[in-house]
Amino acid sequence: MQYFVVMIDYGRRGREAIVDPEVTRREVVARVSSGEYRNISFIHEVAGSSVEDVTADILSEARLPEVEPEEVDLLAARFDHIRDLRKHAPDESETLVDNDDLIRG
Repeated sequence: MQYFVVMIDYGRRGREAIVDPEVTRREVVARVSSGEYRNISFIHEVAGSSVEDVTADILSEARLPEVEPEEVDLLAARFDHIRDLRKHAPDESETLVDNDDLIRG
């Protein structure tokens, strides 16, 4: 039988060992990646009668790849913003209602 023990450290509130024989390595990596498991003290893989510390391996698998930010075209973004403002601006045919007209009316 193989299972994983994930030790979560809550600081002053103590620690919690999460042990679920049905959780696979892939699921542990997914839970670390998603942030479900945080403040991990260690992750042990128990297989038969042997125990192996796989903390570094799983944390490296769970790390998201670093993507270099692309150059931002600020001028194009400004033109897009101006176009959007024009698109949502009221037409010249529309008239604005004065608050005084609403009170009198």
